[in-house]
Amino acid sequence: MKNSISETPLLEVKRLQKYFHAKQNNGARGGEILKAVDDISFTLRAGEALGLVGESGCGKSTTARAVLRLVEPDAGDVFYKGIDMLKLCPEEMRFLRKEMQIIFQDPLAALNPKRRIRDILSEPFIIHGVTDMDFRQKSIAGLLQKTGLSEDQLARFPHEFSGGQLQRIGIARALALNPRLIVADEPVSALDVSIQAQIVNLLSDLKENEGIAFLFISHDMGVVEHFCDRVAVMYLGKIVEMATAQSLYAKPRHPYTLALMAAVPSLRDEVQVQKVITGEAMDTTVFAKGCAFQARCPIKEKQCEDISPTLKEIAPGHSVACHLSE
Repeated sequence: MKNSISETPLLEVKRLQKYFHAKQNNGARGGEILKAVDDISFTLRAGEALGLVGESGCGKSTTARAVLRLVEPDAGDVFYKGIDMLKLCPEEMRFLRKEMQIIFQDPLAALNPKRRIRDILSEPFIIHGVTDMDFRQKSIAGLLQKTGLSEDQLARFPHEFSGGQLQRIGIARALALNPRLIVADEPVSALDVSIQAQIVNLLSDLKENEGIAFLFISHDMGVVEHFCDRVAVMYLGKIVEMATAQSLYAKPRHPYTLALMAAVPSLRDEVQVQKVITGEAMDTTVFAKGCAFQARCPIKEKQCEDISPTLKEIAPGHSVACHLSE
């Protein structure tokens, strides 16, 4: 039976910040600060997929790692099922990690090349104190069935598998402890297009049938449209537009989102003429005033240079950080 999206947020992120200090040539920390994640907020409900999209370096992966406390945020709040995660001690956080897992971009690099698949899939149970061998074996057999793998593959090593098979193994490992939240960090970008479709369909089945929430990180707007329920567009550490996937793809409102859409290959006959972005992104170590996108925006006005736009709801469930979005 398929699960519907819950009305109660599973994850709440409020005004999250993560800054990095630039290093000098001698390795010491310098005075420059890189604003990797700059005051962003969002929610994620059980059974829902929220896409984080944007160019490389916009802060998508840092956001996900800060949410999971793989890197410690500098400011903000992260609540999981109402629990303030940033106030948990390491032991409490370790216990909670059973419900939060991550799927990495490079499946081969994410798996220990010296360990057999059986040992890789057993590791989550061992780390979290599951000592019942029968239970572990039954659980692993169930993981293989869910992800389209077979038991005769358990004795093999990672280098013996294709990219798609490796990603299925990574997904199986992520599912081992029945998580309620999975961060998928560019999970299909390293795969061939046909294999991408198989993996995205597998993740869709898990979302629909298991009620798992996904924070789905990608720069592929086509994959995000197919998989995600809502989309947050990031630029230089900020969310510049957030809406349901249907609303965002039907009527994108931020000029940066329009540029991302224009980069998606289309088989439609009509040719859409759009203004495209040019130039380089602003230096995020400089605390400049005004809109962060102003240096590349094709429609900017004087106010964009002086006043930083805030994320405002312009339609039900559709928010934009742009002075000209009206």
